[in-house]
Amino acid sequence: MANKKSWFVIINPASGNGSIKKKWTKIKQLLNVYEFDFEYAFTMYPKHSVEIVQQAIGNGFINIISVGGDGTLHNIVNGIMLQSKMLSPNITVGVIPIGTGNDWIKTHHIPKDIKSAIQIIKKGKTKLQDVGKIELLDQKKTFVYFINLAGVGFDGYVASRIEKYKRFGSLAYLFSTLICLVSFKNFNSIVRINSDNISGKTLMILIGLCGYSGGGMKLTKNPNPFDGFFDVSIAKDFSKLDILLNASKLYNGKIVDFKKVVHLKTTSIEIEIEEEMHPYIQADGELIGKGDFKALILPKTFRFYCK
Repeated sequence: MANKKSWFVIINPASGNGSIKKKWTKIKQLLNVYEFDFEYAFTMYPKHSVEIVQQAIGNGFINIISVGGDGTLHNIVNGIMLQSKMLSPNITVGVIPIGTGNDWIKTHHIPKDIKSAIQIIKKGKTKLQDVGKIELLDQKKTFVYFINLAGVGFDGYVASRIEKYKRFGSLAYLFSTLICLVSFKNFNSIVRINSDNISGKTLMILIGLCGYSGGGMKLTKNPNPFDGFFDVSIAKDFSKLDILLNASKLYNGKIVDFKKVVHLKTTSIEIEIEEEMHPYIQADGELIGKGDFKALILPKTFRFYCK
């Protein structure tokens, strides 16, 4: 069994277009230099980190380090939230970011530099942020957790096509966005939020906790991962021209002020898709399913090492 000062490091060798394979030697050396008592494991297949982190917790580890991108961190969070051996705020996660988008770290000012990220973890300062819990209504008792941003529609469609563009780094999301414009069709939805129903043709519905997604895009207005509320943007019936003319606003946050965007704060939301062909749902950039779903906020349930 691990002691409370031990660390378990989870490495995704596919993150950052395979760059971790080259960087792990340096990371391992630095962890030894900074006197981390650690064990480690490489993920072998999709969502393997869910299993690894649960095994580590079962063996007594309460300090976890994620070496990878947003997807690796997403799966580690889900592994923590889905287990019942230990309350999630008692488990702390450090992040050494090596991924394509690295969006979650932007909100919390965690550096991409490996040595600096390790120094932050070693310093030991922590924060608790909110977590989103999604219930997929077409799949019985299926729950997915997220810590950055979830959505349905165009953003999910972009996420479904992103893999082939990851060699372009953070620009991969922009390339995928522009290419997906050709084939994506807006969909009819009903959004139930704060006792209101918002219905009609929709480009996408975004549920934000943190400030950045899609390689640095700012798609929600006032997200705050500590305030106990989702920050929701409902992009109504955008045309392809609307998106092209407002592409630059995706990165400066001004897209939420466009006349076809509805902005709301809430603790819960229910989304019904009124289409035979359901659009993709994504959470932290990971595809999680299709169909109707609910999302509920869980205040201050994810603890992480921070600046």
